[in-house]
Amino acid sequence: MVKAKRRGKQKSQTIKPSLSLKERLIQKRKARQARQKLINLSVICILIGCVIGLPLAFLVDLNLGLVVTILIPSLILSYCYPRQALWFFLIYMPFSGTVTYWIGGGNALFQLSKDLFYFPALLALIQECRRKRKPIIVNKQLIFTLAIVLAFALMTLFLVNGSQQLLPYCSDLSEYEKLLRAPDGSLLLNPTTGLVIRTPCKEGIPFFQGILGLKVFLGYIPLIFCAYYLIEDKKQLFFLGRLLVVLAIICCTLGLIQYSMLATGICAGTRNAVASDLFKASIDAKCFVGGSLLYSPSQGQIRLPGTFVSPWHWAWFLIGNSFITFTVAFTDTSFLWRTTGLAGLALVFINAVISGQRIALAIVPVAVIVLSILTGQIVNFKRFIPIGIGLALILGVVATSNPEIVQQRVDSFVSRWNTSPPHLFIEQQFDYAVRQQKGLLGRGLGKATNSARSFGSVSLIETYHPKVLYETGYVGLLAFMIFVTHLIIVTFKSYRSTKTQSIRSFAAGFWVFLLIISYFPYWYPLDTDPVSVYYWLFAGILLKLPVIDRQEQALLKIDNESNFKPGHKIKRKKSEGEPSLSTSIDE
Repeated sequence: MVKAKRRGKQKSQTIKPSLSLKERLIQKRKARQARQKLINLSVICILIGCVIGLPLAFLVDLNLGLVVTILIPSLILSYCYPRQALWFFLIYMPFSGTVTYWIGGGNALFQLSKDLFYFPALLALIQECRRKRKPIIVNKQLIFTLAIVLAFALMTLFLVNGSQQLLPYCSDLSEYEKLLRAPDGSLLLNPTTGLVIRTPCKEGIPFFQGILGLKVFLGYIPLIFCAYYLIEDKKQLFFLGRLLVVLAIICCTLGLIQYSMLATGICAGTRNAVASDLFKASIDAKCFVGGSLLYSPSQGQIRLPGTFVSPWHWAWFLIGNSFITFTVAFTDTSFLWRTTGLAGLALVFINAVISGQRIALAIVPVAVIVLSILTGQIVNFKRFIPIGIGLALILGVVATSNPEIVQQRVDSFVSRWNTSPPHLFIEQQFDYAVRQQKGLLGRGLGKATNSARSFGSVSLIETYHPKVLYETGYVGLLAFMIFVTHLIIVTFKSYRSTKTQSIRSFAAGFWVFLLIISYFPYWYPLDTDPVSVYYWLFAGILLKLPVIDRQEQALLKIDNESNFKPGHKIKRKKSEGEPSLSTSIDE
């Protein structure tokens, strides 16, 4: 045991040779200067924010002043420290719903608060790459299909939303003018439906609605570029997985507390509502964390938001983290973190049951089964059986302790399936989107995007691909599907080209996540936080893996050369599928 530890120290020394006194002093001085720069910049940013924000808070609006006070320092610091801003962006995102409703009072500006860290960091990284002559398009194979999607999206924005912007406001038309008429004054009828044709007019600001719709549709694709330059080595790759697991555990724990407060009566939820309000999620019923919720146990209606703004965001957070926690539980090089991943996976399962979200209850176990098969972990008996038994024991104990809750959720799921089978629901959504087509480029960006309703009326379409069809037309949907299919192929080739087993196993879970979300027909995960962020982030990481793998292979070669002695073979202990060098670094 002692010899093994000594060997580990010797190996690490071959990678990180001891520094001279002068070099250590230089490093300390640079660190001290960096801290001083951060402190000075933070003080200046806060002062500027207060000077501008406080007068606005007192003279105009308190929330506006608070937003400006936070906005200015966030923008400047995120631009100056882009990588740290991206890490903070990932940490803040699961709690943004709680901040929006418990601090911002539901202000629409707070719903965009997470992007205060993303967009300045993106701009700073682009400037850095231009300065250092690094590629901004991190994978040239994707240029053509991405350009097609972007071209059709911009055509829709300028030709459809732009033309709508030129129309008169509906409120400015008289009752006579609201209906199209022939030169003789007679009403014009639609030859297909026989109904009177209304005069085209606008409500709200269609072009701004299109810009926000474009941001929701393609705004997080640059995360591919950000992730490529954020994750620089294997250590950071595993750190990302571990960080996301810790966030999942924290959020799921808060979700359990939220449920217990509702169940014990500390929070009333919607149990005191009347009539149809007993069946609607309400922001007035919010409890402990998150936003609008539905809790009417007398009617069997429970929809919890966790730390997010709404129940469906929480459902997709749980679904997304079933992939992340599974990946860490099965593929992390550290036993401690594999155990932590297992705990996170168990918490995700429990919250999928108590949250009342039927889609989470259905997809989370299915996702784990699919992951087990497609990543090959099901044949890795040495890990699969202990983790499977551990997860089964945890869930079994919880289920037997709360059989009524489990039965209620199963009955609710079966009832919903029988009332509105998913395949029929998806068919109806496509049928509606097809019937609403009026041209080659669709009805306009943002016209079916819920978050764009502040700039005009939107249609409620609850599945992603019909929503894209409705907004961008047949060519827009076809272009997008070609792009994501191409992305799936390129990322598959990228991660399968790696030789380091731990990296390949870790990446397999991310790739399966991309595969399922790309073609998932129910609901709109790519419009929902955090799936829309994780999707493009993981794509960028998968494209970076060959570079990280070459680093690991180079370190392994150095390690082998340093341990080689003529006429003498050193017996080295290896972890499962990974050289002991990498294990010693990560553990």
